[in-house]
Amino acid sequence: MRRSNCNVRPSSLALRQNERRPDVLTEATDLLATRRSIPILMLADPAPSGEELDRILTIAARVPDHGKLAPWRFILYRGEAAAGIGRALAKLVAAREGERMTETRQKVEAERFTRAPLVVGVVSTAREHVKIPVWEQQLSGAAAAMNLVNAVHAHGYAANWVTEWVAYDEDAKAILGIAPEERVVGFIHVGTPTEPPSERPRPELSAIVTEAVAPGAA
Repeated sequence: MRRSNCNVRPSSLALRQNERRPDVLTEATDLLATRRSIPILMLADPAPSGEELDRILTIAARVPDHGKLAPWRFILYRGEAAAGIGRALAKLVAAREGERMTETRQKVEAERFTRAPLVVGVVSTAREHVKIPVWEQQLSGAAAAMNLVNAVHAHGYAANWVTEWVAYDEDAKAILGIAPEERVVGFIHVGTPTEPPSERPRPELSAIVTEAVAPGAA
């Protein structure tokens, strides 16, 4: 009797399908091999929205997550809300710096979340757990951010992952809708690149890869 494939794991089945379709595997690896951060000021309209953005965020959430805690969330900064947040940040800095506040600095803060047409805040909601270390939960949030960047790239857009001072300032976090106990994984600026990115040097494998050695081995 022929054995059923009902017990084959989906991931294993996908690998077998890719073996039959090398073009699919090639396209996926080419996509990952060509991802490149784009300077924020080179990200213009359009940005993903609607169902396309939902698809990107769904992909972003498909990450290793020990305990199925989903210890992260996404905040969308765009349009008038992003502009209003920028004005509030500029006001915060002006209150702190007083006469030292320059017009240039005021403009920088006012436009911090409108430099790209969409900014996705990836926020870690990690908390103490009886089994799962906070560090592992935070790593899951970082994986979500990286998945988001790759999903943006796969949909024909570009992204830039930054944090900047607002990620570490409690008053700024409050303006951004982030609770004191939450941590910013990154602000992913998203848009359409205005020109092709240039490549940059990447680390040689010999500098970052080593083979494990058993204790006492010669």
